[in-house]
Amino acid sequence: MRSSHFLTLALSLGLVLPAPMLLAQEAAAEPAMSSLPAITVTEVRSRTLTDRVIASGLVAAVEEVQVAPLIEGQPLEELRADVGDTVAAGQVLAVLSRTSLELQKSEAVASLAAARAGIAQVEAQLVEAQAAEAEAVRVADRTARLREQGTAPQAQLDTANANATAAKARVQVAKEALESARAQLALAEARLENVDLMLSRTEVKAPVAGRIIARNARLGAIATAAGQPMFVLIRDGALELRADVSEGDVLRLKEGQPALLRAVGVPDTLSGIVRMVEPTIDPVTRLGRVRIHIDEPDRLRVGMFVEAEIVADEHQALAVPLTAVGSSAEGPTVMRVRDGLVERVVVTTGIRDGAFVEIVNGLAAGDLVVAKAGAFVRAGDRINPVPDAGATN
Repeated sequence: MRSSHFLTLALSLGLVLPAPMLLAQEAAAEPAMSSLPAITVTEVRSRTLTDRVIASGLVAAVEEVQVAPLIEGQPLEELRADVGDTVAAGQVLAVLSRTSLELQKSEAVASLAAARAGIAQVEAQLVEAQAAEAEAVRVADRTARLREQGTAPQAQLDTANANATAAKARVQVAKEALESARAQLALAEARLENVDLMLSRTEVKAPVAGRIIARNARLGAIATAAGQPMFVLIRDGALELRADVSEGDVLRLKEGQPALLRAVGVPDTLSGIVRMVEPTIDPVTRLGRVRIHIDEPDRLRVGMFVEAEIVADEHQALAVPLTAVGSSAEGPTVMRVRDGLVERVVVTTGIRDGAFVEIVNGLAAGDLVVAKAGAFVRAGDRINPVPDAGATN
């Protein structure tokens, strides 16, 4: 004790001490440091952190297209596609019977010819009526002049005028008959076009390109639009994952976020992208739903169970090991170490990525914190900090 007091006094007076005495002072300080508890500390560093949302659900078609016959009452004669086939837009999938429709077409053609003949006949009648009208008008005019000269009786003039009026009426009747004949022609043409349309619809075609996942059509069955569709297609073969997400994670998701997909029987992960986040939460399960477009649909099947890891966010931020963060009434805390002295710091945390957690507020880059918040260290303790060798991993 006296030697220590002597050394302090000598240093304050600027005296030069012998080397053996200085070595003795350093040797006395080393046991004092070694008596402090050795606590593992880690440095606050910037890392690339990824915010991931885990979801799972079933694979479904992005859009299912049902193919039904456009005409009814015709038996099915031929099937040209089956389940699993990939078809192009406009490709013939099935053929219906044309027999009765061919008969209807023959009848429509005959009706059309009759309508055209009727028009020709009425047009001739109209020409005849117009000629008779012109003659009757001339006679009436001539009789009127003779009556003015006093050479024709009034009765003759009245008869001429009546004949002219009757001729005009016959012309009007002929014109209306012509309009009726033309309407009949238009009706016959429409009937023929309708029969041609029905004949073209005897070929049941794929409205879009896609893959057939169901076929209810049977040879010999009568075509009808009621009941089940003849075929069901997946438009362009596009599949999506309809995954359930907890309501706490739904608001973190948005369209365009990438996702990694894992399915039983698929050795590697598949990629996808969030196509839609449904705007409702199930009131019973308290789950939301996200639809993820699958980039390689040929490797999955409708109805498969798939797990998804959606990348909601990724950025550079300060981070510490998750074990370094404790909890208190004020919120998350860490034990920061400065000059061997421990102090409790309240922090704001962000993304949790694996074994690390983002520190939004409360610490600075380069700060040292106790690696395990559960260590028996309290604020105000002095420790011997030991760097964590695994903190850089």
